[in-house]
Amino acid sequence: MKIRFIYANTPFWRAEIGRIALHLGGVTFEDLRIDREEYSRVRDIGKLDDGTKIPFRQIPCLNIDGQSINQTGGISRFCGKLSGLYPHNDLVQAALIDQVIDMASDITNLLGASMREEDENKKKEIRIQLSKGDLSRKISFLEELLTENSWHWMAGNEMTIADIAIWRLMGWLTSGAVDHIPRTLLKPFPNIKNVCKQVGSYPKIVEWVNMTYPENYSMGNPN
Repeated sequence: MKIRFIYANTPFWRAEIGRIALHLGGVTFEDLRIDREEYSRVRDIGKLDDGTKIPFRQIPCLNIDGQSINQTGGISRFCGKLSGLYPHNDLVQAALIDQVIDMASDITNLLGASMREEDENKKKEIRIQLSKGDLSRKISFLEELLTENSWHWMAGNEMTIADIAIWRLMGWLTSGAVDHIPRTLLKPFPNIKNVCKQVGSYPKIVEWVNMTYPENYSMGNPN
């Protein structure tokens, strides 16, 4: 099986779930990182410069033996199954993981309006209000999930792709890369912080970070 993982040269959570899952599973894959110029062409014609089709003209994209698939959930589940971080036959466990991945998307989508806002003062105000309101509220629901179920991980007592998603999402939010979102965002959420700490200290993930992350990229402080 020839696998190509297509994304930009940044450790955003939507891509890192699949990349890290494959790495943890010892699955050989091509980690193809395209630049902004090529991505702009992808959005225009739906193909890489080498002709690889990109469904929906967006990334991440996974190409398996010449067949391209898209969307975070589908890619993550495929990579998770290959690596043992997503179940093949346990429907309930799969759904518990899926709900966390979908919540990660919900949290990311909250920032959409501020990403499009060109007025810096308005952007600042939107993000301040988000941090105090809906953003913290959504994260509190994840905290409740852990607390009410006495879980050590996001979907039970073993690490899955759900934990990788939350670790990288929270790392992004608290890295300073998202202006006006406080680095202390996770202070009220000890269980989420603990999940991030466990993932971030996992030896094979430390290896991946040291091997692949841009030198000037801030990991944030989700711990």
